[in-house]
Amino acid sequence: MKGKLRWVIVSLVALATIINYIDRGALAVLWPEISADLGMTKTDYAIIINVFTFAYAFGQTLFGKIFDWIGTRLGFVLAIGVWSLATILHAFATSLLTFSIFRGLLGVSEAGNWPGATKANAEWFPIKERALAQGIFNSGAAIGGIVSAPIVGLFFIWFGSWQATFITIGVLGLLWLVPWLIVYKSGPESHPWLDESEREYILTGQRNTETHQAAEYAPTSGEILSRRQSWGVIMASFFLDPIWWLFVGWLPLYLYETYGFGVAEIASYAWIPYVGAMFGAWFGGLLAQNRINAGWTVNKARKFVISLGGLIMLISLLMTIKAATPMIAVLLMAAILFGFQTAVGNIQTLPSDFYSGKSVGSLAGFAGTAAKLAVVLLNFLIPVITVNSYAPAFAVGAGLAIMTVLSVFVLCGHIQPLSPRPAKSA
Repeated sequence: MKGKLRWVIVSLVALATIINYIDRGALAVLWPEISADLGMTKTDYAIIINVFTFAYAFGQTLFGKIFDWIGTRLGFVLAIGVWSLATILHAFATSLLTFSIFRGLLGVSEAGNWPGATKANAEWFPIKERALAQGIFNSGAAIGGIVSAPIVGLFFIWFGSWQATFITIGVLGLLWLVPWLIVYKSGPESHPWLDESEREYILTGQRNTETHQAAEYAPTSGEILSRRQSWGVIMASFFLDPIWWLFVGWLPLYLYETYGFGVAEIASYAWIPYVGAMFGAWFGGLLAQNRINAGWTVNKARKFVISLGGLIMLISLLMTIKAATPMIAVLLMAAILFGFQTAVGNIQTLPSDFYSGKSVGSLAGFAGTAAKLAVVLLNFLIPVITVNSYAPAFAVGAGLAIMTVLSVFVLCGHIQPLSPRPAKSA
């Protein structure tokens, strides 16, 4: 009978992701109070969120290297410790400059959650379970999107000020460190709580079933970036991530500008797409695991699930252009985010499919940086192309879905562990 410690680990990472989304979502929910209190404008808000996005982009690469350097346990302590303190510091912001500084610090540190989760997945799960584990982790982002506004609103009602709300949600992250430090004592090779059957299951399952050899290739950053397969992961992330952030960053404004919604109406509709995301995260992971268990190669399973997610996004984005009512629109958006999460969990496992050891976090970080730079471009583009309607934004999203799938097929090639290039003869 295999133990369940690996599922406890991924559940803690999913909980960290929920906290991550509560922290990042607080500014948008509290902005009406902040702007009224400090006399700040919508332009100020746009500057602040772009500072966050830039910092988040480079934080992906920074923390990818940090996790490979100091390990998963301490990497998460550093990331969530800093982002929780950054959230608390928001309570003391009084201007565009101070909000931007604290938001930048939040962006750099929150970025660590993603390469950290990919690295924990590679360490704790056999190949066939990695997409499901990544799906559980990604469902934390969806659940965070669902609960963020209600939790922040509830704290605001309880404590009566936006400053106290920031402090309270920052403390949530610091409290998470307690079970993490207790449970995550080491990797599976030497964890004292891990029974031998689960240890053997994890470590044996990390050998590729097609080549019957362990994927032990852990190249330097320069060599990672010289491989076509790495660029497949990076470009797939670059094209895919803006689809998610199209809704994270712009859904409230879409509902306001398209349907004239106020704050209460936005709150009653904006959570619905994230329900689709939550189910998509589970579906994509379970489907990949099911196909691998049925005898499919990792290559076939990953490409099938990523292609299915891309097709769902493409059809739903094109249909959203003609959405007749706000309910139809948000239900189609739920389908879009279902497709997104179906694909993204399998894309995020690709670094561990190609490499191992101290290269997984690095490639995940490079991909995350590329993804967030694409989001920055999107944030500049959306106000330009949505003057009359949001149809052009959804059309751009459809094109991004196509490019995501093409990146995997054209650049990644056959998905399997890579080997060092043979040394050149003199």
